[in-house]
Amino acid sequence: MISWVPCPLVCPKSLKGPENTRGWFKLLNQEEGKYYNVPAVDDVSINIAELRKRYEKKSLEEDRKPEVRREKVHYANLPTINDFNLIAVLGRGSFGKVMLAEMKSTSEVYAIKVLKKDVIIQDDDIEAALTERNVLSYGSCPFLVNLHSCFQTPERLHFVMEYVNGGDLMYRIQREGKFKEPVAVFYAAEIALGLMFMHSNGILYRDLKLDNVMLSGEGHIKIADFGMCKERITGGATARTFCGTPDYIAPEIIKYRPYNRMVDWWAYGVLLYEMLVGQPPFDGEDEDDLFMNIVNQSPSFPWAVSKEAQSIVKGLMTKDPSKRLGNRRTEIMEHLFFRHIDWEKLERLEIQPPYRPVIKNAKRAENFDKYFTRQKVDFTPPDAMVMSNMSQDMFVGFSYVSSELGGGDDKQAPNESQPRYQATLV
Repeated sequence: MISWVPCPLVCPKSLKGPENTRGWFKLLNQEEGKYYNVPAVDDVSINIAELRKRYEKKSLEEDRKPEVRREKVHYANLPTINDFNLIAVLGRGSFGKVMLAEMKSTSEVYAIKVLKKDVIIQDDDIEAALTERNVLSYGSCPFLVNLHSCFQTPERLHFVMEYVNGGDLMYRIQREGKFKEPVAVFYAAEIALGLMFMHSNGILYRDLKLDNVMLSGEGHIKIADFGMCKERITGGATARTFCGTPDYIAPEIIKYRPYNRMVDWWAYGVLLYEMLVGQPPFDGEDEDDLFMNIVNQSPSFPWAVSKEAQSIVKGLMTKDPSKRLGNRRTEIMEHLFFRHIDWEKLERLEIQPPYRPVIKNAKRAENFDKYFTRQKVDFTPPDAMVMSNMSQDMFVGFSYVSSELGGGDDKQAPNESQPRYQATLV
């Protein structure tokens, strides 16, 4: 004699384990039923539909409990998209877009990065979105873009960030060709401090490139876009994911080997080479050819590049990560390439930048690619099929208000672990 036994409903209390255990149904024969002390019913025509109806109703009630508790958590300072006037598109990609927006109540302008939840689900990037929120929330480094707040709708995630209106280094390189060495020294020094800050907090950046290095209105560096970051990379911890922008990917990633923060210093060397020479150190007819050259070739330098510049780039682009420049913090800061840099003054923003972006109107996107700024400011509809099968619980804890910008004391929502950064979570 056999029977279907829905465990959460008929398992006797004598069995150890949490009540209302969720899981699959196990088909027991009579012998198994005696062993587990679960009697097999004689009537195999038991109303399975009725049992399933009762069980699903009970499960639905349990699933709703956390949502009810979270709805009670409310912070007056958490914005919504209706609190902003959308002005222009600053950039876009498969993930979504970044828009320039003005907060109606204060007339302050911000950059709002909008991610579509359906795309995040399809690309399995939920962890990346939450990691980006975490990294942005640190907020105590002058060389990283600061976060004002995060909020979400059923369709999208919104990052409200400071508007860095000087454009990015790619935009400048395209207009100027390359930088004079003193200019490259200044930018490289500020970028190095930004990387050191992330590494000291166990953050692996993995996406350093000209496009992600912004200039403030005063001309200082601001590193942006933390979607590829990996947290908790300290001590001997490593990562394995193959990711990054092809021109900047380190040899150990291409070889599918475990890697650590040294991949950021490789990308830093590539970026420094681009600033000095005006082009990437390696090329190829296709991606495979490019990767082959990255692994096997060494960069060549024009005669105009100084010995100090060549030395630091070669050190940063050493194939063996254990011998690569950057294993110790002092290796970068004490290099002759930075012999004129006062690092303490630089960190306090007391050194005048070599270039101040031309900004006629702070509420306009004057230093951004017109290919984007001329696009219509709107939201593309999500994939209805993905949205209908998606649980909003996957994005719990995303909402955030900076305590420095009106979030008040640090708080956390029910059932969420305490974050390492100073924040107000919803």
